[in-house]
Amino acid sequence: MIRFALKKDLTKIIQITKACAKHMCEMGIFQWNENYPSIEGFEKDLMNNELFVLEVNGEIIGAIVISTRKDAVYKPIEWATEDAINGYLHRLCVHPNHQGQGYARILLDFAENHLKELGAISVRLDTFSKNLRNNKLYEARGYVRLGDVYFEEKSPFPFHCYEKLL
Repeated sequence: MIRFALKKDLTKIIQITKACAKHMCEMGIFQWNENYPSIEGFEKDLMNNELFVLEVNGEIIGAIVISTRKDAVYKPIEWATEDAINGYLHRLCVHPNHQGQGYARILLDFAENHLKELGAISVRLDTFSKNLRNNKLYEARGYVRLGDVYFEEKSPFPFHCYEKLL
């Protein structure tokens, strides 16, 4: 079941993102660190009604942020669509103990359908260039790479920006 996150869910979400960060670092993927994602960021997402959790058997095992607000970092990207009602996905995570079971796809299906219901014409996101698994996942789902952005506080390597028409 996917639902809007509640304030009481934030501790569990942070535990999941820390487990994901540790797991990625063990694989040589330095996408997330001790500063990102942050509880403050998730609190903001919660206040904006953009944070969703995935529950399986009553346990939160994943989360995703689904927004219609364009972050300033995306300004230089030449998107495939005009800025209108576009969706933006952030901080998709599934606890490492549950990865490889299709839960990321379930979260993406939900996000894309949710954005369609909101009238979005496309979905936009970024993912770390060194996270080959994520890049393959998005490309297999029909997302097209359109450019790169940099988050110096996270990594000197680029983050690829993708867009998918809805």
